[in-house]
Amino acid sequence: MTRDEADDLIRRYHVALNGHDLAALMSFYAEDAVVVSPMFRTLRGRDAIRHSFESLFALAPDYRVQSNDSLFEGDRAAEISTAMATHSDRLFGLAPTGHRLEYQIVRLLTFRGHEIIHEQRVYDLAAILERLEKARIDDELRVAADIQRTLLPRQHHDGGYFEAIGASMASRAIGGDFFEYLDLPARVFGLALGDVSGKGPPAALVAAMLQGMFSMEAEIGRTPSQTLARMNRALVRRGIEPRFATLIFGLISPDRSFSYANAGHLPSILVRRDGAVERLSAGGPILGVFEDAVFPGETCALDSGDTVVAFSDGVTEAWRTGEEFGDERLVAAAQANRTLGPAALLDTLLGAVRAFSGESVPTDDVTIAIVRVR
Repeated sequence: MTRDEADDLIRRYHVALNGHDLAALMSFYAEDAVVVSPMFRTLRGRDAIRHSFESLFALAPDYRVQSNDSLFEGDRAAEISTAMATHSDRLFGLAPTGHRLEYQIVRLLTFRGHEIIHEQRVYDLAAILERLEKARIDDELRVAADIQRTLLPRQHHDGGYFEAIGASMASRAIGGDFFEYLDLPARVFGLALGDVSGKGPPAALVAAMLQGMFSMEAEIGRTPSQTLARMNRALVRRGIEPRFATLIFGLISPDRSFSYANAGHLPSILVRRDGAVERLSAGGPILGVFEDAVFPGETCALDSGDTVVAFSDGVTEAWRTGEEFGDERLVAAAQANRTLGPAALLDTLLGAVRAFSGESVPTDDVTIAIVRVR
C-alpha cells in the first residue's frame, strides 16, 4: 500500500469513526483481524471488534477522534490522535462526572492489502485517570462551596437601630474565612468575623466547626471576652494543631454601646461620622493554642452615622508586584466613603481591593463585614 493510499485509508477511517458508522468501520478490518486495547483487552474477529465499537459509542455518544500525526513503513503504520468525549458513564471504576475528556491514543496498525489485520491501541491512561479524578474533586469542591455559602448569614441585615452587611470571597473554591450575625435577646446584635489558618478544604472544615461553636456559645448570653475564652478552651481540647483561628466578636445594644473582644485578629476600624478613626484592638492571642488565654474586652459608645468595619487579612495583604494593599489604604477608603450607605461602602472597599490587585491571583480569602449605627 502506497503512502497516499494509507493516508486516504486513515482519513476515511476517521470519517467513519466520528460518524459512528459501524458498517463503514468494519469494512476496514479483515475478517480475522485482532485488536488489542486497554479498554476491551484482546478482540479477535470482526464480530468482537464491532461489539467493542457498539459499547464505546453507547458509553460515549459524542465520542470523536482528531488525527494528529501518522507514520508509514511498508505494511505498518503508527497513528497518533486525540480522543474527545463527555464522561457520561462509569469509566475505569470512576462514576460519571459530565466533564469533557481529552486523551491521547497511539494506534499501531498492520495491513494486509487494504485491510487492518492487527491493531494495538495505547492510551494515555495516566492522563485519563488524572482528568477523571480532577473532575470528581472539582465537583465535590463545588458542592462544598455551595454548602459553605449557605452557612454564611444573609448578606444584609437591618436591625432598626443599625444596618449590617458583609461578603466573603474565597481565594479557592472554599476557604477559611467566615462571618456571622446573631439576633440576641433584648434586641442585642452580635457580629463575628473569623479567619482559620491555611486555605482550601482543611481550613473550611475548621471554619465551619468554629462558626457552629460560636453560634452556640454566643447565644448563652456571655460577654465577648467570656465567649472567646470558652471557644478557645474547646478548640485546644480538640487538638486542632497545626490549625489555629483568629476571631473578633462584638455586641451592639439598642443604647448604641459596642462591646467587643479580639482573639488575635486584625483590629477592626471604627470610622466616626466626622471621619475620625479608631482601631478596636482590645483582646488576646489567637484561638486554639493556649488553653488558659484571656481575651480582655472593651466597650465604646457609638453615635448615629458611626461605622464599624471588620475584615480579614486577605484584604490588607492583597498583593500586586512589590507591595500589599495595606491597612492605610483600607482606612483611607473607609474614611473617604463614610457617607455612603453600608452596601455601597462594602462594594467600594471590595472594589478598591480588586482594582489594587489587578490581574494578580488572590492568595488569601477576602472578607469584610460592616455595621452602621442609625
